[in-house]
Amino acid sequence: MPRGFVMGPVTCPATSEETAMTTVHDHRRLGRGLNLFDTDPLIGAGLPYWLPDGAAVRHALEEYIRSAERRAGYQHVYSPVLGKRELYEISGHWAHYSDDMFPPMDISGEQVVLRPSLCPHHAVIYRSRPHSHRELPLRMAELGGMYRSELSGVLGGLTRVRAIQLNDAHIFCTLDQVAEEAQAALEMIRRAYEALGITATRYRLSLPGPGGKYVAAPDKWQRSTALLTEVLDRSGLPYEEARGEAAFYGPKIDVQVTDGAGRESTLSTVQVDFHQPERFDLRYIGADGARHRPVMVHRSIIGSVERAVAHLIERHGGAFPAWIAPTQLVVLPVSDAQSPHAEALAERCADLGLRVETAGPERGSLGARIRQARLVPYQAVIGAAEAAGDLVALRLRDGRRLDPQPVSDALAHIRALIDAHSTELWGGATRS
Repeated sequence: MPRGFVMGPVTCPATSEETAMTTVHDHRRLGRGLNLFDTDPLIGAGLPYWLPDGAAVRHALEEYIRSAERRAGYQHVYSPVLGKRELYEISGHWAHYSDDMFPPMDISGEQVVLRPSLCPHHAVIYRSRPHSHRELPLRMAELGGMYRSELSGVLGGLTRVRAIQLNDAHIFCTLDQVAEEAQAALEMIRRAYEALGITATRYRLSLPGPGGKYVAAPDKWQRSTALLTEVLDRSGLPYEEARGEAAFYGPKIDVQVTDGAGRESTLSTVQVDFHQPERFDLRYIGADGARHRPVMVHRSIIGSVERAVAHLIERHGGAFPAWIAPTQLVVLPVSDAQSPHAEALAERCADLGLRVETAGPERGSLGARIRQARLVPYQAVIGAAEAAGDLVALRLRDGRRLDPQPVSDALAHIRALIDAHSTELWGGATRS
């Protein structure tokens, strides 16, 4: 835990929302017990706040995905969390999705709503400038806030919330670029899951079902479904069709994960959209000099940050991969005599960008401090011999003890593993 923010002992009191959950790795119990997040009735249901350790996990996740997107050629934007009602009337959200939106607010005679989705804003950003076919595919990404008017009965922890931070992106491309872009998004999802140490339960081709919640455009549904089916077949991934699970504007590939109680949810998605480019009259100038309509590929690599962190808590039980861990290394001086050396080591770690904490003898015996830091990936024990020789004796979270080694060598190895987003504590660093 970062210095200067002192929490009480780790406890996991039961609340009314938790009584139905008995699994050991219930993220609601663990998240509160490990001081990652909490809620308060004064803030409101479905509106969790992040404590310093939870914020560190969230920041690491956000930095990872932004870096991965930059390497993949995405351009990042920021857009407001509010929009005029007319924006969502054009996009189709108001007609097909208004039950999940918060009521409009009247501001100077205009009706403004909290956005339930980022795609209308990105369509408007694309439309704000002329585009040539040479610019396509144009990949636009944002880690942005959105709001859903979820019923109180379905809210719980981080998995169902009303304020959502979404890892969202929209690719504006030509028709013949769609399959390749969707395939690349699936590969980004695969690499992210490998780095996070999580596994997809199954892949789902989500299609429209009966009822009027879907855009009435049979030809567009047929074309977009054929494209996603091609992508899944080409990838060799096993998948199942799910009627009634599509977005209102188009089909999607949903990557499903399962929580500790066996409940399945969608974490990542890839969608093909012919609807919004038409509604917003999006265009690009083709090689023939004529105006053409782009296709919009929606994709989210880790979905909402809230749901991703919830799944990570349950998957790892708080023992996160080192690159995500709130505290990556704890320095443990054996006695007060080694405390100055421990503080110097902590400063070297901080200079390397590691999240480090010092736990001195004032916190109890060495054994007690080791037990208290059981979820920290690396424990650096500093005794008299280590202090005298600028060495460190590392204990790994999995129970392994390494022979004393030069501090610079140990820290360089840890930094390399973290930079590679490896799930290994001391193995080879394979870049993700």
